Amino acid sequence: MAISKRRRNNARRLRKNQTDAEHRLWNLLRNRALAGHKFRRQYAIGPYTCDFVCIERLLVVEVDGGQHALQVEKDDSRTAYLRSQGFTVIRFWNHEVLAKTESVLEKIRNVIGLDTPSPCPSPPRGRGNAGMKDG
Repeated sequence: MAISKRRRNNARRLRKNQTDAEHRLWNLLRNRALAGHKFRRQYAIGPYTCDFVCIERLLVVEVDGGQHALQVEKDDSRTAYLRSQGFTVIRFWNHEVLAKTESVLEKIRNVIGLDTPSPCPSPPRGRGNAGMKDG
């Protein structure tokens, strides 16, 4: 389904008017900076525009300001819809992103499964004697 011109303009407006917290987090997520995962910002899913989305991991990251304390029911409905579409939703307050940036990134890593390194990493290519003939 195509995104309406109004929704596209709204997403563009939101990208241009990011909060300081959104700006900081975007700088840490953009260009596949988090272990090669592509994040999009102000991305439309159904009737909602989400702050950050990693499509390949079905993850929505929301950064909330003080106004969200007054709209809990609206946010709960939004989260329920996104979950019904298969997304995991995590939320952070602006002050968390600004004051505890590394713990925010750690939580995102945990949710997308980047917290556990491979138990037996593969050896670098072109090393060792594998495939060499005796003789």
